[in-house]
Amino acid sequence: MTDAILHRAPVPPVRLNPAIPVKLEDVINKALEKDKKLRYQSAADMRTDLQRLKRDTDSSRAAVAETATSSRVPPYKRAVMASAAAIVIGLAVGGWLFFSRKAHALTEKDTIVLADFTNATGDSVFDDTLKQALAVDLGQSPFLNILSEEKIRETLREMTRQPNERLTQDLAREVCQRAGSKAYLAGSIAALGTQYVIGLEALNCASGDVLAREQVTAGGKEQVLPALGQAASKLRNDVGESLSSVQKFDVPLEQATTNSLEALKAFTLSQKAFNEQGDADAIPFVKRAIELDPNFALAYDYLAGHYFNLNQPNLGATYAKKAFDLRDRVTEREKLIITADYYDSVTGELEKADQAYEMYTRIYPREPGPYVLLGSESMILGQYEKAAAENREALRLDPSGVVPYVNLGEIYLALNRFDEARAITEEAFGRKLEVIPLHMNLYALAFFQGNLPAMKEQADWVVGKPGAAEWMLSLESDTEAWSGKLGKARELSRQAVESARRSDGKEPAALWQANTAIREALFGNEDVARQNASAVVALAPGSRDAEAQAALAYALAGDVVHAQSLVDDLAKRFPQDTVAQSVWLSTIRAQIEMGRKNPARSIELIQAAAPYELGMLSGSASNSCLFLCMSAPRFT
Repeated sequence: MTDAILHRAPVPPVRLNPAIPVKLEDVINKALEKDKKLRYQSAADMRTDLQRLKRDTDSSRAAVAETATSSRVPPYKRAVMASAAAIVIGLAVGGWLFFSRKAHALTEKDTIVLADFTNATGDSVFDDTLKQALAVDLGQSPFLNILSEEKIRETLREMTRQPNERLTQDLAREVCQRAGSKAYLAGSIAALGTQYVIGLEALNCASGDVLAREQVTAGGKEQVLPALGQAASKLRNDVGESLSSVQKFDVPLEQATTNSLEALKAFTLSQKAFNEQGDADAIPFVKRAIELDPNFALAYDYLAGHYFNLNQPNLGATYAKKAFDLRDRVTEREKLIITADYYDSVTGELEKADQAYEMYTRIYPREPGPYVLLGSESMILGQYEKAAAENREALRLDPSGVVPYVNLGEIYLALNRFDEARAITEEAFGRKLEVIPLHMNLYALAFFQGNLPAMKEQADWVVGKPGAAEWMLSLESDTEAWSGKLGKARELSRQAVESARRSDGKEPAALWQANTAIREALFGNEDVARQNASAVVALAPGSRDAEAQAALAYALAGDVVHAQSLVDDLAKRFPQDTVAQSVWLSTIRAQIEMGRKNPARSIELIQAAAPYELGMLSGSASNSCLFLCMSAPRFT
């Protein structure tokens, strides 16, 4: 019965009743139309056509025709005809109701699990690639709620399975049930001569019933992505998303990603490398994707994120600008992310970045990423209560997200709410979230409480962790300097710089060296401070944060000439940057005036930084999370 309704042509009404009016047959056929775009979109539309038909048949011409017909058709046949018409109309209405129910198989509150594609072509270019593409395509829908990869990995761990295990249909269904999702989406691709047949099925994870099914044929390999996008658009409408929403948020898949399957394959491998090894291992694959398709906007955005996570903001900003220039080639979701990243990390216009984040929360209110980023902006501005609320909202939406835990730990430390800082960190560990910043938060907590053994425990944890050593070494150098142990602080800072340089991280090395330069100036070692500041500029020319800190070190060391030169360069290159203009430059200029024995002017200049004096301006609360905190909608 279901198969007949979905796939077989109905018996023409005229065959059931040769005398049925042509216009009534048109109404019935439209109600039974297989193409949902050609069917009645509502019962009200059908009622209007039936009322119009009734009006016409009640006219005087219809009355004459009825008299003539009555003379030819016996009463019992007229009764049969009326009954047949009623049955057909009933079937038509029933068919419309059936399709209506199918169209509302899901609600906005239901979550969906994406299974891996069944690839029957023997061509490895489709392995994982089509799932990645489908995730991007469905991700532009404000209606669909795709279960994040973080939540899937967490669920697999709870099932004592490997977190990166391939999601077959059976495993996807089990994950779907465990996670409390409503449905899982299974895709398949098979070769048919030179063509490819692509299928999508949405299935109820409790009953296994098919909620919607679409099948399309691609004329060749280069047509697979466009065909998949068309099938995804139809499926979105099938499961309950309004036609207007589908049409509004429906960037063609080959535009939203790339028209090169090989480039998309490389991009997909980068996501796998990121999930399993981290940012550094993902970068070569993303670069390969960009080589294959220089207009791959999404890949530029992800590459920027990887560099931000590796504390290389200058490189991150370079690729963020490239993504911004290509932003019209991505989905609305990705466009908002790219726009926010650009204003946040390239021009530094925090207000414009926040506008993009706010727009994101209005279109995609179930996504945690924008709330984390809004919270990070509030941390930069020193608005900690607001930042805490935004990060808690992100955790409510996705309790498996690691960045809100890190941010909340930093926020509670800044507010001297030490018990809450420990509790939120332990909650993260309870979810098996083990990342370097969480241990750095515990180190800072132990420092504030004077707990030397606990500090050592956290410092020991990072030993042997790739990319972790330099962060903890720099933090340890600060605590040693606070205790007056300048010699030990210098050695730890030297190790941090060398660790970064060994991993080809020139910008992180420059930032650790800048920290040393400022410290030496504050200790009154002006010559050493100037030497370190000079090394900073040589290591990372053009880096906003490195240059700003070098300029401050020069100013503190009394080298007005070099400080002013860097200030002029920063002012020219970052004219709209909130942090550069209101914090760094005003602070450095104020220090320069102190060196010129002009305290009144110094006090006047420093007022611009007053609103931000409690903010976290090192970048750890902002740039480092630009990529990670959007990982759920990005399918990383």
